[in-house]
Amino acid sequence: MLLKRLWRQMIPCAGLLAAFLAGMFVQSERVPPAVQAASSAAEAQATSASTAASNERVYRNTLTPLKNPPPLLADYPEFIQPVVEAQRFEAPLLVNDAEADLEVRAWRFSYNARGIIEMPNRLSLKHTAMIMVHPWGIDDGQGWRTPEPAGVCDFCTEDKNHLAARHTREVINPFLKRFRGKAALAMFSLTGKKDPIRTTHYRSFEYNPTAAERAEAAKLLHDKLHAFDYRGEGLPAELSLSADKPVIDYFRQFPGLDASAKYNHAGFWDLPVPVTSDIDVAPDDVLIFDVDGYAPLREFLQRHAIRNVLLVGYATDMCYCKTTAGYENLSKDFNVFLVGDASLATYPANNTPKYATNAHISFAALNQLVTQVSWIREIP
Repeated sequence: MLLKRLWRQMIPCAGLLAAFLAGMFVQSERVPPAVQAASSAAEAQATSASTAASNERVYRNTLTPLKNPPPLLADYPEFIQPVVEAQRFEAPLLVNDAEADLEVRAWRFSYNARGIIEMPNRLSLKHTAMIMVHPWGIDDGQGWRTPEPAGVCDFCTEDKNHLAARHTREVINPFLKRFRGKAALAMFSLTGKKDPIRTTHYRSFEYNPTAAERAEAAKLLHDKLHAFDYRGEGLPAELSLSADKPVIDYFRQFPGLDASAKYNHAGFWDLPVPVTSDIDVAPDDVLIFDVDGYAPLREFLQRHAIRNVLLVGYATDMCYCKTTAGYENLSKDFNVFLVGDASLATYPANNTPKYATNAHISFAALNQLVTQVSWIREIP
C-alpha cells in the first residue's frame, strides 16, 4: 500500500520532470526525436482544444410565448396555405455570422415543445449561397415539352407546369434577382447526364464558358429540343384482369404515374434539360448536375467558403428534399434555410398546390429551419 501511495505521488512529478527535461533539450537545441514528437503532439492537441472551445458558444434555449402572432407563409396564399398553430415561441438568435449583413428570421416545429419556435438569424452574404432545386424548362417555349397524348413531366400536366412557371416568375425570380451579386453564389440543379450543350451553355463547377460558346450552345439546345418527337402511346384501351385480384392487375397495367418511354417516347429523359426561361440566368450562376452526386457540390460550396444556404425550388415533396441539392444532403454540412413560399409541392387530385405545399413544408420543419421571402432582408 505504501508503495502504491508513493507511486501515485510520483506520477505528477514524473510528468513535470519530463516537461522540464523536454524544455532543457529544446533550449539546448538537442531534442531527441521521441521527445520532440511527444511535445509537438501535446501542443497540437492543446491548440486544437483551444480552437474548438473558441468556436463554441452556449445557446440559451429560452422559449418565450408569442401573443397573437400572424400566420406564417401568408404572403402568397394562392401557392401555399398559411401556417397556423396554436402555440408559438420566440427563441434567441441562432446563426450569428461575423460581419453579418443579412437578416433571416426562421421557424421550426417541435412536438416536444408543443409548438412552433421562431428565431432571428444574422448571416454574412459572402458566405451564403442561393440554390434552386430543379427549375426544369418544360413547356416554357425552349422546346422541351410535355409529351402527348398521355406523357408526364415535372408537375405532370401542362396546366400544372404553367402554374409552377408563374410561381417561378412571381416569387422565385424576383427573390434571386434581389440578392444576385450580393450573395456569394446563385445555383440551379438539373436532372440528366453531363452533356456538351449544357456544359457550354451554363457555368459549371469546372468551367465558365465564353459568350460565344454560350451563343453556340443556345442554338444547339434549340435545335436538339425542337427536333425530338414528343408523341408517345395513348392510354390502354383494354386491361386483362384476374377474377380474384382485379385491383392489383388494374393498377399494375394502368398506374397513376408512368413517365417511361411508353408514354414519353424513348429518349425523352436523355434530352438536355434547360433552366426554365422564367428565371433570368446570369453568366456567373452555376449549374449543378444531379448525376454527379452530393460530394462535388459540398466540396464546391466549401471551396467558396459557403456556410449558409437559402434553398428554393421544386418539388417540395420530392426533389427539394431528396436529390443532390436537396435539404437532406445540404443540411448535413451547412446552415440551411428552406424558403417555404419559394417552393411548390406536387398536387395530384387537386387544382391548387397550396395545401400540399403547406403539409410538406410543415413536415420538413420538424428538422429544418423554414423562412419566407419577406423575412429575408439586408441589414442596413
